[in-house]
Amino acid sequence: MYAEERQQAIAALVMSQGRASVAELAQEYDVTTETVRRDLATLDRAGVLRRVHGGAVPVRALHLVEAGVGERESTRADHKDAIAAAATEFFPLSGATVLLDAGTTTARIAAHLPTDRDLVVVTNSVPIAARLAAMPTVTLQLLGGRVRGVTQAAVGEQALRVLDTIRVDIAFIGTNAISARHGLSTPDSEEAAVKRAMVRSANYVVVAADSSKVGREDFVSFAPITDVDTLITDTEISDDDRRSLTEHGVEVVQAGATT
Repeated sequence: MYAEERQQAIAALVMSQGRASVAELAQEYDVTTETVRRDLATLDRAGVLRRVHGGAVPVRALHLVEAGVGERESTRADHKDAIAAAATEFFPLSGATVLLDAGTTTARIAAHLPTDRDLVVVTNSVPIAARLAAMPTVTLQLLGGRVRGVTQAAVGEQALRVLDTIRVDIAFIGTNAISARHGLSTPDSEEAAVKRAMVRSANYVVVAADSSKVGREDFVSFAPITDVDTLITDTEISDDDRRSLTEHGVEVVQAGATT
């Protein structure tokens, strides 16, 4: 069976069953798990299905099931670590204000926050706030509101009211999807509202998103692509996606790329 035939068969199987694991697909088509992962990466980039931890689900499932922090934490972890390391080049000087959006990649960025300068940090993430609360160089402002269990992020009117009154030097924003046409997008409307306010509050916007999210479009757009100054992603971003974003004025940083 040629690769294209196998990928078509995998897509059909995932669509019919609603989910398939890497191990199941490897056994079904008598190939290695590494081959299956490459097939799933190809199908994910094409928008045919969505890779999740351990397998794949149909694209249509994205609007119905949002992955929780636990599942997302282990997904593409190496890429997220590289993105967080690259983000250190964007940390501002002492006395600046930084906004950290909720998310597993932005949580990794928080872990790299420098200790040699005083920063004001605003976040709606409970895990990020817990990590930074004891740092003597950080003046922490935790946004209030209802905490969504699936993302551990504060959402709602309390968070929006504060964001409408502040201006930060730089914001590190997470997203479920990013495309030139649909901008930044996410499945939940309340979370989208907070992210939208975060983008508006920042003088400089850095989006931290691995390449599996690039070229994708989710349910609710919260910012046009023109609001993004820099995207930090990994080396698996396609040339077409990178070119499309740069043509819209976005600086694309490929974490892990050699120069």
